[in-house]
Amino acid sequence: MARTSFLPLRRIPLRQSAGRQHHAGPLTYVLLGTAALFSLFPLYWNLVAASHTGERVVEAPAPLLPGPRLFDNLSFAWNQVDMGEALVNTTVVASLVAVSTVLFATLAGFAFAKLPFRGRGALLTLVVATMTIPPQLSVIPLYRIITDLGWVDQLQSVVLPSLVAAFGVFFMRQYLVEALPVELVEAARMDGAHSLRIVWHVVFPVARPAMAVLGMLVFVQAWNDFFWPFIALTPDGSPTLQVALAGLGAGNHTVDQAVVLTGALISTVPLLLVFAVLGRHIVGGITAGAVKS
Repeated sequence: MARTSFLPLRRIPLRQSAGRQHHAGPLTYVLLGTAALFSLFPLYWNLVAASHTGERVVEAPAPLLPGPRLFDNLSFAWNQVDMGEALVNTTVVASLVAVSTVLFATLAGFAFAKLPFRGRGALLTLVVATMTIPPQLSVIPLYRIITDLGWVDQLQSVVLPSLVAAFGVFFMRQYLVEALPVELVEAARMDGAHSLRIVWHVVFPVARPAMAVLGMLVFVQAWNDFFWPFIALTPDGSPTLQVALAGLGAGNHTVDQAVVLTGALISTVPLLLVFAVLGRHIVGGITAGAVKS
């Protein structure tokens, strides 16, 4: 019987990068730390300016350390305009606009992404094209409409024109095209699910990460919106926060910049709190939605 010779097996090196977690080097941390400092410095200087007098804020060189007047400026800014009412109004407006935009944009995005109907491409093009129209062009007709309805200086005049945005429709459509398999929708229809049930049990769970991101973006945009609320509302009626800030610091002939920056600080803190509470959930939702089994 012939002897069989076995050649020694050569070890094939495994890929070193497969499944291994890469660690950032020192240069990466230096660059990230520098970028974080540049991003946080405007907020820090806003806090510094809010703690000084108006005369000290406009002097050169500008102050870089906090002063002793922070609580005095906070009290003065809070009482000069009805900051409490403005915060409540802005929270109501931003929340309604964010919820309605996310809801309607998700429904429209699902229709454009997965529901075949005649003229879908042309209608989507028309929706996207509306983003190129400057909002200033619609101010006069929109103001005449709310005047005829008797909505001047009322919150619905700010909420209703912003119930849905073309950007939100396009954003959700682009997400659902890749994230929602058409087979999943067809399987739900074969099981006898109607359209509303498909949206609630199939579309919303899949679109949850994008809905969270869109909601955060729309909420911040509505919170900081100034142009249309300044036209539709008045500081003496039911102002949002940005409209109320327009009347801060006004004196006989000058504007107290320290008080204005104090009001800006008050308007920024709620956004920071919202992001601190929801930021981790949004990032976690995006990560979970990006992982494919």
